[in-house]
Amino acid sequence: MTDVFVALRQRMPQLSKSERHIAELVLDRPAVVVESTITRLAELADTSPASVARFCRAVGYAGYKEFRIAIAAANSREQAARELFRVDDAEIDASDSALDVVTKVAYQEARAIEETARGIDLEALDAVVAALRTAPRIDIFGAGSSGLTAQDLQLKLHRIGIPSFCWTDAHLALTSFALTGPGSVAIGISHSGQTLEPNQMLALARTRGATTVAITNYPDSPLAAASDRLLVTSARESRYRTGAMSSRLAQMAIVDFLVVRLLQGEIDRAGELLRLTYEAVQAHRLDG
Repeated sequence: MTDVFVALRQRMPQLSKSERHIAELVLDRPAVVVESTITRLAELADTSPASVARFCRAVGYAGYKEFRIAIAAANSREQAARELFRVDDAEIDASDSALDVVTKVAYQEARAIEETARGIDLEALDAVVAALRTAPRIDIFGAGSSGLTAQDLQLKLHRIGIPSFCWTDAHLALTSFALTGPGSVAIGISHSGQTLEPNQMLALARTRGATTVAITNYPDSPLAAASDRLLVTSARESRYRTGAMSSRLAQMAIVDFLVVRLLQGEIDRAGELLRLTYEAVQAHRLDG
């Protein structure tokens, strides 16, 4: 089940200005919600109790009571995780020591993987695995840092004997996605789900009858809407986000979920292929 904090971050782009203000207050000071009535939270957010009630419904809860219970449970888990990593505040500050930075980055990245694993749609995961097993053609695209995830998936599929295409040039990618058809799989990767090129790729592949798959952090994004199967990451980026940090690891975790699930069904054949590819490069090792 998706954590309430994850759900708030994922739905933030779709919230109204006043709802976003409440969400930011909740994410910044969750203990306040646990301790406050709906009237008190409305006062702190400089809004009305009716607006808070609408906000609760907008983020998927029947009312404030249900929302408050979810916040209390999530805040408890968050505190336990922070105690494990010995961090009081996960946000990196300019005055933090090297140890603080290392600890906080480790905390943020471990939480991204944990929350992605907790929230993954297992039915969608297995449906994508089944489609990949039988696909006559697989095309993968991600722009920028998501392109690294796309390349990682393509390389891992290649090593277990599943040919696929991954492009870094959008024009070449479009010509490749145009060749997909029924039974083919087209995968678009974008943290925001708003990046133009992967949206174009999936839209084109859908017109060709391919199965479209989105890997994104935002289930209400345009990329998600363009997909037949949706795999959602649960990454929280800090203000020091540079070329993606937590989001990249969350995407890589989904790649690993897919590849290991594929390996399960063909462990003997895939094991032999992995052995052959491993042995092929041993002459290029200094200790080989």
